[in-house]
Amino acid sequence: MISLKEVIEVERPIEACFRYVADFRTTVEWDATAVSAKKRTDEPIGLGSEFSLLCRAGPTTISIQYTIVEYTPWQSIVLEGKSRWFTVRDVITFETREANTTRISYCADFTYHYGLRTLAQSTEASMQKLGRKSLQGLARALQDNNAPPAASPKTAQRDQHLLTALACFTRAGYRRGRRAWAPMSTDMSGKHVVLTGASAGLGFEAAVDLLDAGASLTLVIRDPTKVATMQAALLERTGRQADQVELADLSLLNQVNALSQRLLSANKPIDVLINNAGALFNDYCQTSEGIEMSVALLLLSPWRLTEALHPLLAGHDTPARVINVVSGGMYTQKLQCASLVMSADDYRGSVAYARAKRALTVLTELWSAQWQDDHIVVNAMHPGWADTPGVQGALPGFRRLTQRVLRSSQEGADTIVWLARAREADKTSGQLFLDREPRTTHLRQRTVESADERAALQPWLSQTYATLNLAEST
Repeated sequence: MISLKEVIEVERPIEACFRYVADFRTTVEWDATAVSAKKRTDEPIGLGSEFSLLCRAGPTTISIQYTIVEYTPWQSIVLEGKSRWFTVRDVITFETREANTTRISYCADFTYHYGLRTLAQSTEASMQKLGRKSLQGLARALQDNNAPPAASPKTAQRDQHLLTALACFTRAGYRRGRRAWAPMSTDMSGKHVVLTGASAGLGFEAAVDLLDAGASLTLVIRDPTKVATMQAALLERTGRQADQVELADLSLLNQVNALSQRLLSANKPIDVLINNAGALFNDYCQTSEGIEMSVALLLLSPWRLTEALHPLLAGHDTPARVINVVSGGMYTQKLQCASLVMSADDYRGSVAYARAKRALTVLTELWSAQWQDDHIVVNAMHPGWADTPGVQGALPGFRRLTQRVLRSSQEGADTIVWLARAREADKTSGQLFLDREPRTTHLRQRTVESADERAALQPWLSQTYATLNLAEST
């Protein structure tokens, strides 16, 4: 048997340290040998949870299947790992030292098969070195002191060419991007997040990760029949449920106003507002308030909700965050206020969707500048090409062509979670993000809007809202 033993101390509460380490998927963020890590079981992390790790071993890689065999919250975790060549037992203990300082002791005992003990002993010094390096990586991850986000030179170069930029939208783009990611160990306990469109797709996956991070969630969905199913699914995945579920059809501004008033009356400060609700409507449709459905749901709704909730976002000790979920489709369109509301005669669902998302991206930049003194950061993100229920239902042809390269909903939602959670994500505002990096907002010069159009957007929103038939809507 070969044993590796290391001890570190970090200035983080013991609960935050335990939650981060217990999710063994985080090993790729700090373990010197980990290439990938996946959770194989659906239930909340705890006794019996299984993880699949791929680790470097010299010129090759080794697959290790881990199971949590002992789990005592805030005190200890024991995992047993099995590979073709060895078994390993990891014992991780946590101890509170001085104020907000945690000592983490890590012991890994390796037992080798097929008479490989002699060979393993010859590499013991190297293994000890890797063990120290891994625990130093864990200490850095738990320090949670990452640099402010910035696009890498390679990313900036890709954004200069249409084809290389589009390649970043794929699953391969996501996997390439994550190789350079810094650890994300920020604990969200005590943080209140309002998330719209949470019953499926990107919103549901973001809710799962935010609950895992300790956040308090207010979820906004349209369909009352989905509340119980959604809450049960969240409980199954995380062991927690949303603290509050609000019902609102966000394509109707009367309901947006009613939702805003309920949240304002509760007077619970909002740390993060995520405007995620959306849909692509292939057929022209007007709401009962007299406005085309796409512009109502995708633009007027997040504009009205965010403006109304400004008092609950402003004045926090740490910046509150507004995250607007947009789409790569916006790269095809230019902001022109006069063409945001399409008529039945010229309506195309994908164009209406893209124009609204372009406008929301510009609005993100405007809010960022206007609300800087209010301690609010406002950013947009697009998920790349993700295989969400929305894509499956509204764009079946696109899905057939791109199915092999589409991201999962979890991969598409990652940057939403990072913008909401990561400490460094509040160090920049007014940006568009993909895969945790700020990206260009234009891939073609012809889509760049004029200064006059930018200046006209917010007055246009106010004027359009004023014309709606709110008194008679339901």
